[in-house]
Amino acid sequence: MRTASDLIDLERQFGARNYHPLDVVLTRGEGVWVWDVDGERYLDCLSAYSAVNQGHCHPKIREALIEQSQRLTLTSRAFRNDQLPLFYEEICALTNSHKVLPMNSGAEAVETAIKAVRKWAYEVKGVPQDRAEVIVCANAFHGRTITIVGSSTDPLARTSFGPFTPGFQVVPFGNADALAEAITPNTAAFLVEPIQGEAGVILPPPGYFKRVRELCTRHNVVLVLDEIQTGLGRTGKLLAEEHDGIEADVTLIGKALAGGFYPMSAVLSNLEVLGVLKPGEHGSTFGGNPLACAIARASLRVLTEERMIDNAAEQGAYFLSELQKLRSNVVQELRGRGLMIALQLVPDAGGARRYSEALKNAGLLCKETHTDTLRFAPPLVITRDQVDYALEAISTVLRTLAPHGERAG
Repeated sequence: MRTASDLIDLERQFGARNYHPLDVVLTRGEGVWVWDVDGERYLDCLSAYSAVNQGHCHPKIREALIEQSQRLTLTSRAFRNDQLPLFYEEICALTNSHKVLPMNSGAEAVETAIKAVRKWAYEVKGVPQDRAEVIVCANAFHGRTITIVGSSTDPLARTSFGPFTPGFQVVPFGNADALAEAITPNTAAFLVEPIQGEAGVILPPPGYFKRVRELCTRHNVVLVLDEIQTGLGRTGKLLAEEHDGIEADVTLIGKALAGGFYPMSAVLSNLEVLGVLKPGEHGSTFGGNPLACAIARASLRVLTEERMIDNAAEQGAYFLSELQKLRSNVVQELRGRGLMIALQLVPDAGGARRYSEALKNAGLLCKETHTDTLRFAPPLVITRDQVDYALEAISTVLRTLAPHGERAG
């Protein structure tokens, strides 16, 4: 039997080095727990970047996968299947959407939205051909395709990958005045995350999205919310837009849409934007396949029927409030909404990587982002006792790694 060290060596030998994972080799998962090949158990506080909101290997989703895989898995969109229209009906009823375009990854959903809003701008708004602009935010993360990284302000995402797709304007996140100044007659859309996840769980100031919605409506600009991480219960609401009492024109979902069992994403839209697409103008061989749709239908059912969204609100509020009680000179700031929480360390704490590695050794898995920030995003099925387990591990690690004379507890 291959050891963890053997498997890590194989990955390093044959795999591209485009990730820097923690050196834990996982082999099994159930609920909030995962086990490595040596039998050690860990509390998962990353949830595959919110792709397993429903918990690892949820039995009802697994049943849907097995049942559908024995009937029909793929037809391509050259033919119809009996799962796609039911998925359409159910997701539209749940999210108050009018049109849906299913894809596979979150990045594909973003690319789809960019194509659709540009076409809408030319055919509906009257923007001159090839002049459409999409406004995005600094420090945003929408994926890693060449078009998306071309709009990024992250040097790591951009360096040595140009030339890039034109047509993007960048404004600061949370600054509605900057958005107002950036809008021109050629502006097709504003693409924005309700909470900037990869940037370190950055929340906008109160009232920001109310004004964003008003500006987009006034200037006939499509408001596109990237809810690939924030959506489907992560923040304690089905969609994070609900916290601000607004509705986007286009909403992007993915990750937890298929409960971690299968890649699936979707563009949710009003009638106008997706209505511009005609046969042959966009698509995907696997997008909307019957297996993905059956899994997504089950994933959405358990999310709502088992009250996971309410649990995210309750446990997230408790998690954040208890973290705020910790006294540590290495903690600069705590931010969060629902079960999407960030702990930002002071710059001289030695970097978040050493803390994520120490937390792994304490039985908790999370991941650092932007050098000094730890993110905690456990599955939405987490219990109070399991949050307490996480809090004890975090407190212990902060206390252990804090420079001499500092304390946490």
